[in-house]
Amino acid sequence: MMNTLLVASEVKKTFIMHMRGGVELPVVANVSFSLKAGSCAVLGGPSGVGKSSILKMLYGNYGCDSGQILVSHHGRHVDIASADPRLVLEIRRDTIGYVSQFLRAVPRVSALDVAAEPLMIRGVAQETAHQRARDLFAELNLPEKLWSLPPATFSGGEQQRVNIARGFITDHPILLLDEPTASLDAANREVVIDLIGRKKADGAALLGIFHDHDVRHAVADDVIDVSGFAAGKSAA
Repeated sequence: MMNTLLVASEVKKTFIMHMRGGVELPVVANVSFSLKAGSCAVLGGPSGVGKSSILKMLYGNYGCDSGQILVSHHGRHVDIASADPRLVLEIRRDTIGYVSQFLRAVPRVSALDVAAEPLMIRGVAQETAHQRARDLFAELNLPEKLWSLPPATFSGGEQQRVNIARGFITDHPILLLDEPTASLDAANREVVIDLIGRKKADGAALLGIFHDHDVRHAVADDVIDVSGFAAGKSAA
């Protein structure tokens, strides 16, 4: 039986519009699912239904109104929904990785350093981290002439490949993917499919949002229909 690495249970999220007199905007409710080692689940449903909000709650970027998000972290179960900020940062460093749609590029920091940083903050030697980044850049067909340059000036597709290298460079047990192939051509989408397959083979649990039907079909072991968690919908 596959090992369960994350369990979301009855999670609810509402945005409060403070600039509009405290109007409450329900997002999702009764969000419940689990992620298992060696598999990739996909969040399905139409745009605006709350898929990205769920990923951000799992990563601790958004708070939860209620419910639990239990994560297997260093041999114990931690509720990221109620964890203090220091513990959330530790979980991000060691347990949950995240590939967003957009690269937060820092001026004057090379693409190599951007991609290698997650390894270096975990204590990996700089040259070892740089070599791993070089390997991923080569696999993702990022031109070598760009590796030493700051990615702030790169095209959208080039920045996305730096972002993917940064997200896949570590061995986080859980990896969240928010449209990782959105700006990629067909050849590099195939590279990402292969990278996801290797993560699964290594025992990672992945959860992603993919609007590309071919990518979703290639990687999904399970589809979680987020429209079933629409706020205001009665629980079955």
